[in-house]
Amino acid sequence: MNKPLFALLVVLAASSGCSSDSHVYRNQPLVAKVENGMSKDQVEQIGGKPLTVTDRTVEPGSCFDYKLTQAGHQQPYNVSFDGTGKVDHTSFISCAEWSNVQRKAREPSHSSGGMGGGGGY
Repeated sequence: MNKPLFALLVVLAASSGCSSDSHVYRNQPLVAKVENGMSKDQVEQIGGKPLTVTDRTVEPGSCFDYKLTQAGHQQPYNVSFDGTGKVDHTSFISCAEWSNVQRKAREPSHSSGGMGGGGGY
């Protein structure tokens, strides 16, 4: 029942290392203009051809990998599409990293159960 919260925490933890640099790229067209619900064609009109296109492994859909460049620095950036081909997520990590975040969010939590709990006294 706390899966959405857990998934959010996993995403924040995975992207927190890059979040301090996100302001550097905020004016890049992919960051500034791509919005949830856009089609793949709309994203390519904004950002050009992606470096790679991969099928998502956890949720149906696909993912575009880009490399943002600003002031001599490079940063991975992904645009993820749902099963209907519409943007449902963007982040400053690669598609492979995003897939790992999704996979980990779906794994059952081991924090409940096991030791502790009621038992024979």
